[in-house]
Amino acid sequence: MHLLIAVLNAPDKLDVILAGFVELGVRGATVIHSEGMGRVLSHNIPIFAGLQTLINRSGPENRTILTVIDADLIEPVISLIQESCGDLEKPATGIIFTLPVDRVVGLATQDLGDTLE
Repeated sequence: MHLLIAVLNAPDKLDVILAGFVELGVRGATVIHSEGMGRVLSHNIPIFAGLQTLINRSGPENRTILTVIDADLIEPVISLIQESCGDLEKPATGIIFTLPVDRVVGLATQDLGDTLE
């Protein structure tokens, strides 16, 4: 199992991504409204106001998605996110990373269809 964390600068793509997760078999995810460091610094600390040029390329807030998935889903999930949001190598697009998970308690083990009945 792995924890996949995706910080996306395109909150309008969230519905498409989550629908794709269901199609891929991702059993659940947590979505957090988030804000990048540059935006916070430029608004709260005047010396960093020069960051405004960089910030103008991104939206006012991000979405951070957290999901625990099997290793075989990592590449399909990353592909789905990049197809939805664009090339994450471009500035102000987002970032995805994974971390190994050695224990999970409370992860849904039933099919999504079972929970909808």
